[in-house]
Amino acid sequence: MKKAKQQGYKWTFQNIGGATRVKIQSGEDLKHLAELDQKMWTVLSCPVSGLEIDDKSLQYMDADGDQKIHVNDVIATTNWLIDVVKNADSLLLGKDGIALGDINQESEQGKRLYASAKQILENLGKEGEVVTVADSSDSIAIFAQTRFNGDGIITEGSTDDENLKKVIAAAVAATGGSQDRSGVQGVNAEQIEAFYQALADYAAWQAQKPELPYGDDTDKAIELFNALNAKVKDFFLRSKLAAFNEDSTAALDVQVSRIEAISADNLTEKGDEIASYPIQRVTGKAELDLTAPVNPAWAAQFGALVAIAVDKKKKTLTEAEWDEIGAKTGAYTAWVAAKAGANVESLGMECIDALLKNNVKEELLKLVEEDKALEEEANGIDCVDRLTHLYRDYFTVLKNYITLQDFYEKDQKVKAIFQAGTLIIDQRACHLTMKVANAGAHGVMAPASGMYLLYCTCTSKQKPAPVEIVAAMTMGETGDLYVGKNAIFYDREGVDYDAVVTKIIENPISIKQAFWSPYRRLAKWIEDMINKRAAEKDSKMMADTTAKLQEAPAAGADGKPAAPQQFDIAKFAGIFAAIGMALGLIGAALASFFGAFTAWWHWVVFFVALILIISGPSMVMAWLKLRKRNIAPLLNANGWAVNAASIVNIPFGATLTDQVKFPLVKAKDPFAKKGLPAWAKWLITILCIAAVVCGLWLGNCFSKWGCQSPLPCFKTEAEPIEEVAEAPAEEPATELEAAPQEEGQE
Repeated sequence: MKKAKQQGYKWTFQNIGGATRVKIQSGEDLKHLAELDQKMWTVLSCPVSGLEIDDKSLQYMDADGDQKIHVNDVIATTNWLIDVVKNADSLLLGKDGIALGDINQESEQGKRLYASAKQILENLGKEGEVVTVADSSDSIAIFAQTRFNGDGIITEGSTDDENLKKVIAAAVAATGGSQDRSGVQGVNAEQIEAFYQALADYAAWQAQKPELPYGDDTDKAIELFNALNAKVKDFFLRSKLAAFNEDSTAALDVQVSRIEAISADNLTEKGDEIASYPIQRVTGKAELDLTAPVNPAWAAQFGALVAIAVDKKKKTLTEAEWDEIGAKTGAYTAWVAAKAGANVESLGMECIDALLKNNVKEELLKLVEEDKALEEEANGIDCVDRLTHLYRDYFTVLKNYITLQDFYEKDQKVKAIFQAGTLIIDQRACHLTMKVANAGAHGVMAPASGMYLLYCTCTSKQKPAPVEIVAAMTMGETGDLYVGKNAIFYDREGVDYDAVVTKIIENPISIKQAFWSPYRRLAKWIEDMINKRAAEKDSKMMADTTAKLQEAPAAGADGKPAAPQQFDIAKFAGIFAAIGMALGLIGAALASFFGAFTAWWHWVVFFVALILIISGPSMVMAWLKLRKRNIAPLLNANGWAVNAASIVNIPFGATLTDQVKFPLVKAKDPFAKKGLPAWAKWLITILCIAAVVCGLWLGNCFSKWGCQSPLPCFKTEAEPIEEVAEAPAEEPATELEAAPQEEGQE
């Protein structure tokens, strides 16, 4: 850590996260924060949601309301806090609660905050001189016992006059009202004006009410007429057409075939079909016979309308008489359509007349003005809420903004604001987890981090919506990790979620994993190859067996089944000889190679070199990637603007993932597989040693000690091997040449 000048101020710098960063450690540093070169800031922008800190604190820092906290927002917040707080060093403590004595009354803003904070404590009836976040956030409790609170909304509690209370209650019922800061519904000036306007409009509308043509049944008659009008008009038109052409009467009337089509069904379920028939039988007379049957689907409505609107002495109803029924209600219908002030109708005309007669609108508006007179004081209370939130959370945000100090904190109990919780999976606890809004979009940029990432969907009965997270696995091996694996996620509040792995981005996890990686890939390749060959052989065997079972045995010349072909060893003698020669050549090559190892340490060097050749490249590549792991791409994918690399090297990565550690247990597993008896183990060991010795002997590795290999390829020139090898050499050659001829003849 060292101090350096930057723009005239001595800043303190430290090496953290693979980079040199400025360290904010005093109130004096905060006062000069605007002078710090923005190129030295680790973060230039971050979102105001999805972080493990009170969203309200972040909203208070977002001065322009663009849902992002930029450098200018941080500087503006810093300057405001320094102006209203006496000692800037106290901002670094992160206390929940500020004492009235710590508010700077020498500044204009501080003076108003002091008065408002004092008012909060008085309203809450709280003793002491400290205002906490809980105090300033509970606006309902703050204003519960106050008559006016500066929001321009009056309630029944705003007056002692019983008459005014009743009018306010009526206005709230009619307009819906607005919620007062005290949590009670009230009305503002606009709603009071609208209420009295509605009273006047409704009263004027009622004064223009026309005479009801059918008395109290007028509304019902209008409803019935509107429901029947189209059907009755249809009947009159059908009757006119039938009179125009008598031959069309049957076609215009209800057709028997249509009734026959539904006669076998439950007719109560055929209401729509029956309703489509004419309202009465079509006879060619353009009049409704009030004594004749009516279509059952319309009979009840038609009968009710006739009872209300038609003279009981009448036996028929013409089209003109039908139109007259509708015309009588025209004036009333127009009056109903012109209804005004409907929202006060529920009060009743008696109440409306009384409210208009005893008009107290001006008194109510005066109460609203008295309430609004305290607007500045009330807004000051909102400012106190801003102060308490920022006094507690400002420095936490700053540490995660300028240096990511909380992320690199040695104390594992301290977490960065972007760390969402802990994922327990595969006997490991991943502490580097982040919430993501869209795993698909996030996964496009995330691979650049160089980390092994697990995307999970987390659900909990305690939370209404699922949570998407990404967890970084920074220690251990890939183990039993795969898409679809279940796990448990604990958020910062301790709420547990059922987590399911939905996506994996593979990168090296550790050097140990990289060492075994080539062997695992080879083992998997061999396993896949064996499974593939076994499947092919099984399929071929089943196909051959099925084919042989389906074919009858071939008959010979005498009509009997042909005898199976005998195995001719002469055909394969040449092949066996060739295989022997190949094995001899391989043995000679191995002998010449291993003959160079004249001392035991040669073998050690050989095996170490072989392991390095196989695992070395994988380990080197893993080491290069592990030392460059960077959380910046993960944050950028979440909407941050990270200005500097934030490395997660191997030692630091070890602190972000906890691995399981079991104590040594001496007790025997009752279900452990029983091992071989001692004699069997010794026998297998002796046989293995004998096989190795025999292999070395055949490879002529013991020739220096006078133990010559019996294989012909290791015979010395002094020995007459020509005579021994001459006869067998010709015989296999003859057989190798003869075998193709015999096969060709066949």
